[in-house]
Amino acid sequence: MASIVSSHLKKVTGSNITLPKGFSAAGMNCGIKYKKKDLGIILSEKPASAAAVYTTNKIKAAPLEVTKESIETEGLLQAVIVNSGNANAFTREQGRLDAYAMRNEVSERFGLQQNHVGVASTGIIGETMPIDTILKGIQQLNPASKLNQALEFSQSILTTDTKTKNACYSFTVGESEVVLAGTAKGSGMIHPNMATMLSFLTTDANISPENLHHALKKVTDQSFNCITVDGETSTNDMVLILANGYADHEELTPDHPDWGTFLQALTLTCTDLAKAIARDGEGATKLIEVTVEGAASSEEARAAAKSIVGSPLVKTAIFGCDPNWGRIVAVLGYAGIEMSPEAIDLYIGDFPVLVQSEIERFNHEEISGYLTGSEISITVNLHTGNGIGKAWGCDLTYDYVQINSSYTT
Repeated sequence: MASIVSSHLKKVTGSNITLPKGFSAAGMNCGIKYKKKDLGIILSEKPASAAAVYTTNKIKAAPLEVTKESIETEGLLQAVIVNSGNANAFTREQGRLDAYAMRNEVSERFGLQQNHVGVASTGIIGETMPIDTILKGIQQLNPASKLNQALEFSQSILTTDTKTKNACYSFTVGESEVVLAGTAKGSGMIHPNMATMLSFLTTDANISPENLHHALKKVTDQSFNCITVDGETSTNDMVLILANGYADHEELTPDHPDWGTFLQALTLTCTDLAKAIARDGEGATKLIEVTVEGAASSEEARAAAKSIVGSPLVKTAIFGCDPNWGRIVAVLGYAGIEMSPEAIDLYIGDFPVLVQSEIERFNHEEISGYLTGSEISITVNLHTGNGIGKAWGCDLTYDYVQINSSYTT
C-alpha cells in the first residue's frame, strides 16, 4: 500500500530494504550480545554502484577504512556485513585485521570479490572484536528478500535504540518503476556531520557510482547532517547506498528528465530516517523541528537551525515545558551567521513570541501546554536573505543521563 507524494513519487508502507529488486538481507544473534540480534547482512544479486558518506571524526573505526577502500577500488559493492555491540574503533592494527577478516569471510561465504564487500560496526569503543564468534555467525547468515529477514537486519544494527527505523519510496523513470528503501540506527552520540549513526539505502535504480555519490552527498547535507541529539560525533558512522540497476531503465544522470524525482525520493527517504533517529534519541520524549527562514543563505539557515536544536539549554527548556525564548535568541547570537538583532521573528508552534524583535503578548500557560506535546516546532525568520533550512533534534532528559552514565557496565 502506498500514499502519493507527487504524481511520480509514492511513499511505501511496510517499508524495508529488500523491496528494491535484487536485494536480500538477514540478521541474527551471533553471540556479541547476550540475546539481541547483533550481526546482519545486505546482499545484492549482482555488484551494485556504491557510495558512502563517513563520520568527520578524525578517529575513524577500522570498518570505515575497509569499506572506503572497497568502494574506491571499482565503485561497486555486492554485500555489506554489519555488527552491533562492538565498534571495532581505536583497536589499532588488530581492528583492521578483524575488519578485513569479516570482509574476507563474506567474500568466501557468498562467492564475491573481496573488494565488493563493505563492513560496518557499532557499539563500544576500544574493545577487541570477538572475531571468531563473528566469523562463525557469518557462516550462518541466510539472506532472503522477505519482510521478516529485512526486519531482522534492521534489528541487528541497533544499540541503545528503542525501535527500528525504516523508510521507502517508489517512483518512475521512463516506463520503469524504481524503489528506494533505507534502514538506520542511531540514538545517542548524534550530531550533524555524521555521528553514532548507520544508515543503509538500497535501490534498483540504474546510476553510476559517481552520480550516486554526488546525489548522496547533497542529500546527506540536507537530512542526516541536520540532526543532533547530544552534540557528540562518533567514530563509526556512515550513510551507504547501493544501486544495482535491476529496474532496467536508461541510466540516471543529472541531465535525465527524472533526475529530480530520484533526488526527491532520496531526500524524503533520508529525511524520514533522520527524523526517526532524532525522535528516538536516548531518553527523548519529544521530536523538535527548527525552521530558519530569511537567512543570508540556505547553509547559514541550516547552521542556525542546528545550533538551536543542539543547545542543551533549549533542549532542557523544552523537556521542562518552559517557553524560555531567550535561550533561542541567545543561540542565534553565537551561531556564526549574518543577522540583525533588531529584525527577528520567532514562533513556538503557532504562537508568535517575537515580531521584528518586538516581544509579543503571549499566554505563558498556552505555550507551556503546547510544549507538553511529542512534536515541537520552532520557526525563526531573520529577514536577512532568502535562505531556508531545517534541523531536527530531541529534548534532553533525566533518562539520557542515566543511559550514558552506565553504558559500559
